[in-house]
Amino acid sequence: QVQVVESGGGLVQAGGSLRLSCVVSGITFGWYVMGWFRQAPEKEREFVGGVGWSDAYYADSVKGRFTISRDDVEKIVYLQMANLRPEDTAVYYCAAHRLRFGATDRRPMAPEEYEYWGQGTQVTVSS
Repeated sequence: QVQVVESGGGLVQAGGSLRLSCVVSGITFGWYVMGWFRQAPEKEREFVGGVGWSDAYYADSVKGRFTISRDDVEKIVYLQMANLRPEDTAVYYCAAHRLRFGATDRRPMAPEEYEYWGQGTQVTVSS
């Protein structure tokens, strides 16, 4: 059984930092791109960033403020968030995308491309 479990959300002040963690089990971790998405009330789910076999990639809205890393031994992916803004307030989701044969350089950014999802963790940034 595949499990994707996020943690680390909470309430922070604007300008503050927060680190989210995503623990994965039931898959061969190295075969997957790990992505972060977020969804604010009445908004579409949007891509935040991801990391596969190469450097992490990010949405323009978070580039320079957020950093994604992965621990392939412990099967954990992190989202380090700095200089948080009220508009970053959302439920943050961790997801896994299986790399297909001959496509190890893919950088998926659409929710439909990810097979496994966590339950989400709330991040609230106060002004």
